[in-house]
Amino acid sequence: MIRYYVTDRRQGDILRFAERAIRDGVDLIQVREKDLPARQLFELVCGIRDLAKGGKTRVLVNDRLDVSLASEVEGVHLPGNGLPPDRVRPFVKLLGVSVHTIEEALAAERARADFIVFGPIFATPGKNAVGLAPLRDVVAAVKIPVLAIGGITTANAQQVLTTGASGIAAIRLFQID
Repeated sequence: MIRYYVTDRRQGDILRFAERAIRDGVDLIQVREKDLPARQLFELVCGIRDLAKGGKTRVLVNDRLDVSLASEVEGVHLPGNGLPPDRVRPFVKLLGVSVHTIEEALAAERARADFIVFGPIFATPGKNAVGLAPLRDVVAAVKIPVLAIGGITTANAQQVLTTGASGIAAIRLFQID
């Protein structure tokens, strides 16, 4: 199972959360601090990159190819309204794309994304759940790994994995004190 930590500094000290996630063997960390100016984002990404150095955890930057390249992390994660995946693909080792439909999942696969993140599976603050059935459909439609996101907890993660999803992506799950 792939474990994918998505950061949110509004919920606490990300460097502390990242250090713990790395120690616990998380596979990927997406630095998703959309509102940070480029320099601050770069410094944060470099801090997380340095924590992950020498281990298995790979670091991606949300929708900022420039910061990903400058910080020399593994890649970029693109939101649905982000840069075109096929234009970003040549520049990164690892490319993830957020999708909400089968059509978007197929388009991300055609653009040579390494994986997709689909959801929200369960209800989260401000977002309605799509449920497990659409996740199962997306998993069946593509050959690349599908990670589920949205309201995932240790209690419901196994339900998610029974759909054939390759793993889980979450914010709160990895930022609980």
